Amino acid sequence: MPRQPRYFLPDIPQHVIQRGVDRRATFFDADDYRLYLQTLADAARKNDCRIHSYVLMTNHTHLLLTPGSERALPLIMQAIGRNYVQTINRKHGRTGTLWEGRYKASPVQSDLYFLSCQRYIELNPVRAGMTDSPTDYPYSSYAHNAYGHFDPVITPQSVYLSLGSDPRERQRAYRMLFADQMSTKTVHQIRRTINSCLVLGDEDFKDRIEVMLGRSVRQGRRGRPPNSRFDPN
Repeated sequence: MPRQPRYFLPDIPQHVIQRGVDRRATFFDADDYRLYLQTLADAARKNDCRIHSYVLMTNHTHLLLTPGSERALPLIMQAIGRNYVQTINRKHGRTGTLWEGRYKASPVQSDLYFLSCQRYIELNPVRAGMTDSPTDYPYSSYAHNAYGHFDPVITPQSVYLSLGSDPRERQRAYRMLFADQMSTKTVHQIRRTINSCLVLGDEDFKDRIEVMLGRSVRQGRRGRPPNSRFDPN
């Protein structure tokens, strides 16, 4: 199987997912979740990266972030693989890695695609049947983005800031995005792009990414495919 592509793109948001080996657990108690978030916050601060949304599931994580340099994302994932895993192994008397060999990453266009990706990430526990509302899940960025609960991990992105002129207005507008269920089409599109390490955005955005990388980012064909309307719901 060919190795999945990497996108070393500064200032382009990316949706990142990392799974446990064989889909096994990567968090074992509440302190483990807190340790991961502290490790993530420290690594992001040291490596010029802004985290906008996250969810920590039992056996995988989703991040939506913007790296400030070409090396920011791989350095953050290396820090998590090194610092978090070593501490967990000592604590729980285990050996080896927690994670699959390679994380997956998908560049995300900064508009409705970005907001839909935030919803997709923070609704993960609901889709998994772990809770009826993202409000009730403690290990995600929803409480910060929707209610302003302080979270040192999170730095708001410009699309989020454009939702309102002050924090209360933005939080209210953000909660309204969750009032309707995400369409199956949108869920499948985001899931397909992240699992295949493709680009989440329109054709012009994909053209831009191809120019930046000097290679194709489209799967299975050359040239521009027909436009497909993105459903933000």
